[in-house]
Amino acid sequence: MSEIQTLVDMGFSKERAEKALQLTGNKGVEAAMEWLLAHADDDIPSTIESSAQSSVTAEGSSTTEAGGTDESATVAKSLKCDECGKLFKTQDEVEFHAAKTQHSSFSESTEEKKPLTEEEKKAQLALLEEKMKRKRLEREENEKKEALERERLRIKSGKDMLEARRKMEEQEMKKVMDQRRREKMEEKAARERVKAQIESDKAARRAKQAGETINSPPPAPVVSPTPAASTPTAPKNYSNTRIQIRMLDGSALVETFDAKEQLAAVRLFVQLKLGTNPAPFGFMTNFPKKVFNSEDYEVPLDKLGLVPSAVLIVTKAP
Repeated sequence: MSEIQTLVDMGFSKERAEKALQLTGNKGVEAAMEWLLAHADDDIPSTIESSAQSSVTAEGSSTTEAGGTDESATVAKSLKCDECGKLFKTQDEVEFHAAKTQHSSFSESTEEKKPLTEEEKKAQLALLEEKMKRKRLEREENEKKEALERERLRIKSGKDMLEARRKMEEQEMKKVMDQRRREKMEEKAARERVKAQIESDKAARRAKQAGETINSPPPAPVVSPTPAASTPTAPKNYSNTRIQIRMLDGSALVETFDAKEQLAAVRLFVQLKLGTNPAPFGFMTNFPKKVFNSEDYEVPLDKLGLVPSAVLIVTKAP
């Protein structure tokens, strides 16, 4: 709020407020207020006073023209509130009084507003100082309330951000736990499938072995060969083979497989022993040295020369 507006709110006219600030060197509201109280009876031209004087002059002129009696014309020296009888020197004072008391009936008066006494000036000065003090206290109180409200909003915003961050962390943790749970279930299901496949292969081998034992023909009679003609011995057919598997860590596994099973059955057995998601590996033999490739895994063990027994060495895949 400007200094002029402050003085106007206190009841002074705008012209008198501007004049007081100019004469006191713009030193502030208190200096201007003291000057206004000290020169309350001084005449400072204003628009309302000029208009009032013009109105009175016009009325006097019309009266002179009508009756020729210039001395009978009356001059308005103040404005009067018809409701409370209070006198005012300017229109600004009238408007301030009307806004304060809600009075609406005013008229011109020939009665001159009496100058303020020293006691009245001091009382009005004290009243104005008290009014300024109340406004200052109200302004400070409003500033405190605004500061408290800003602090409350800042704290609330911080709490909301913390709560949102906590909820996001909880959601992320829940996603991680759900993912781990699914992975464990998938690993368990994979192990169960491998075990079921191995059991199925074993059952098939046992059934095959039992069928071959029942359906095998009786042994042929032994005929002593004549010294003149000797026949070569027929190769023996083996239905099973005993495989020793040497692991990368130096340990060894021993398992019996059907001679007609493919090398892939041996690899499946090793994968089960190594656990879930083992590193890629391969097989080789020392005597004779042979490194098995991907095509060899589809070949039966007897075709690879791994019957009736053999030693396989586990190697890292290239």
